[in-house]
Amino acid sequence: MNPKLLYVEDEIDLGNVTKQYLEAMNFEVTWCVDGKTAYQEYMRGENLYSLVIIDIQLPDFNGFDLAQKIVAHDKNAYFLFLTARKEKKDRLLGLDMGAMDYITKPFDIDELVLRIRNIVRRKNVVAEAEPTAGTIQIGNITLHKETLSLSVDGRVKTTVTLREAELLEYLYTHRNTIVKREDLLIRFWGENDYFMGRSLDVFISRLRKLLRQSGSGVRIENSYGVGFILSVPPSE
Repeated sequence: MNPKLLYVEDEIDLGNVTKQYLEAMNFEVTWCVDGKTAYQEYMRGENLYSLVIIDIQLPDFNGFDLAQKIVAHDKNAYFLFLTARKEKKDRLLGLDMGAMDYITKPFDIDELVLRIRNIVRRKNVVAEAEPTAGTIQIGNITLHKETLSLSVDGRVKTTVTLREAELLEYLYTHRNTIVKREDLLIRFWGENDYFMGRSLDVFISRLRKLLRQSGSGVRIENSYGVGFILSVPPSE
């Protein structure tokens, strides 16, 4: 079965060309030209879409708002931004919301296809993996995978994005050992390049802040020039 994409783009010429190319590359594409229609379509086919591709500058409301509405309903939604907005603050906001990628226009259509395929492949790997426990205990921190939240000493402190939860779980699986930066980039972003590296740094920085709130000594350390170490006290 071909992966299903929900594509939100109000520029008719660009939307039409991109839709046709993606379909030629064996994706099934539902194209919407405004946020309201896209949200309604997502709600109808919530469990059908492998990925939502969102333009930020939409005629009715902001693409960031659309992403927030989707995530509020489905914390496990996979989405990326495809937009003309290149400002650093917009990129950081999109990634902080949990976007799998942030691609700026003009873009190379073949590169877009590869990025989509990488995301869909990773999603399928997660879906096909054997079920794991719904929580992970890291010192006095509990990662609740189903609700995408972190609690400290049993009290819910904050929510996390799907990408943050995946990164923290992976680092915990390899706790107290060096996890290579390039391995994280390939595993979660599909490639090792400068912009994906900046995205990784955003997520690592946010996880560090969340872990510091626990006061448990669990922390993410840098192994300079190599990668990261999730340091967990020996008693754990």
